[in-house]
Amino acid sequence: MAQAAIELIGINKSFGAVRANRDINLEVARGTIHGIVGENGAGKSTLMSILYGFYQADSGEIRVGGKPVSINTSNDAIALGIGMVHQHFMLVDNFTVLENVILGAETDALLKSSIAKARSELERLEREYGLEVDPDAIIEELPVGLQQRVEILKALYRGAEILILDEPTGVLTPAEADHLFRILKQLKEQGKTVVLITHKLREIMAITDTVSVMRQGTMVATRVTKETTVGELAELMVGRRVLLRVEKGESKAGAIKLSVKNLTVKDSRGVTMVDDVSFDVRGGEIVGIAGVAGNGQSELLEAISGIRHAVSGEVMLEGKPVDLTGKADPGELRDRGLAHVPEDRHHVGLVLAFEESENSILGYHDDERYLKGPFLNVDAIVADAKDKIEKYDIRPGNPRLKTANFSGGNQQKIVLAREMEQDPGVLIVGQPTRGVDVGAIEFIHKRLIAMRDQGKAVLVVSVELDEIRSLSDRILVMFAGRIVGERGPEATEGELGLLMAGVEHQEAAE
Repeated sequence: MAQAAIELIGINKSFGAVRANRDINLEVARGTIHGIVGENGAGKSTLMSILYGFYQADSGEIRVGGKPVSINTSNDAIALGIGMVHQHFMLVDNFTVLENVILGAETDALLKSSIAKARSELERLEREYGLEVDPDAIIEELPVGLQQRVEILKALYRGAEILILDEPTGVLTPAEADHLFRILKQLKEQGKTVVLITHKLREIMAITDTVSVMRQGTMVATRVTKETTVGELAELMVGRRVLLRVEKGESKAGAIKLSVKNLTVKDSRGVTMVDDVSFDVRGGEIVGIAGVAGNGQSELLEAISGIRHAVSGEVMLEGKPVDLTGKADPGELRDRGLAHVPEDRHHVGLVLAFEESENSILGYHDDERYLKGPFLNVDAIVADAKDKIEKYDIRPGNPRLKTANFSGGNQQKIVLAREMEQDPGVLIVGQPTRGVDVGAIEFIHKRLIAMRDQGKAVLVVSVELDEIRSLSDRILVMFAGRIVGERGPEATEGELGLLMAGVEHQEAAE
């Protein structure tokens, strides 16, 4: 039995009336890759935030290398050899790789010796762990896979022996994810300890030695990975059997409900993000758009939904044009039957300071169902929110709670419930299950299939290839702002991955 790198004993943490962690015991063996899985709101991110010093436990003990320790800040964690790679990278976009690595770990005011030391150390770390990246490259010019390597290098530069990774493959191509796994295995071979938080059970099975399962703030099981199955882990997470595949009949595609022709969109810097894109979505079908984040998918959805103006092209909704000049009110498109679940729920989908009930009608607040004369009918709004909470299993089940107090996955369900329950003719969805647990994924997929079968036109953008392949009747692949290929749901992950990486149609087909 390997010596424990980390021991968490009797950890408790509450936020007001919400108990996020209840008597948690966790032991992570040194030199292993240990997975932590659980439903949204299960408490796994809170637990890791306690280990990294973002939060302090109400009670309990932390041991590192067998010794009791006090971790009050992230600096304390770093000093103990604990590093963390966050789901949303903590990098300064206009700094170089080298500048990001030394940020906060400078050794002199003029930075000359800090930079020289960092350059030498980076060369060693790159050789030792296969983390090659140009130290003088500007962060915003690097693909997300290389940005993630910079985060890992930052932690290793600070002497991390224990590395926590939070949903590390959410923005990676399959090839990039495979390379990350090779890096993690190499870290393990060099004696490092890796804690992996992910909702992707297949990744847990592929890369971890041990996996712990959390449910409703408690630790319900720890398994040796090779002695368990995806089905058992899913059942432990949710507390019931979970359907791990999408069941759907044949598509009965009808008339075109959404048509995009020669659409070109630029971002705020004047860079072309959507380049002469054309496609149709028919009623009764799901069209999936696959691609690595940052290849124009966000701008495409924003242009279709009226949030961002287009340079040229046209969009037709139910046979009538959409104003692409930026002067149109997205509310007009909602009135015409277009519902939009944005990729960025925090900045576009929700107002985190609002109550759950307020967010559950956001954009539809002038509907007569929610009004009493010229005023909002609070009782009707709260009652409607309660119905959505029950139907979509949103936790906690309190419509008067501030939305910022819900986990990311439950925030996602608030947005999905709001848009799906409007019975739209066309639904466009960005990353429908980002940060969502396996039980909720099953529910969301069923709802999307049900909308298709009701004759709705559904456009889904996702970086999850399993999701795109399972849901879609047709798959479009975006790279560098263009549609580089169309495939059926029988397309292999490797074939789609090549297209996502920019390989042309002919090369991908060979």
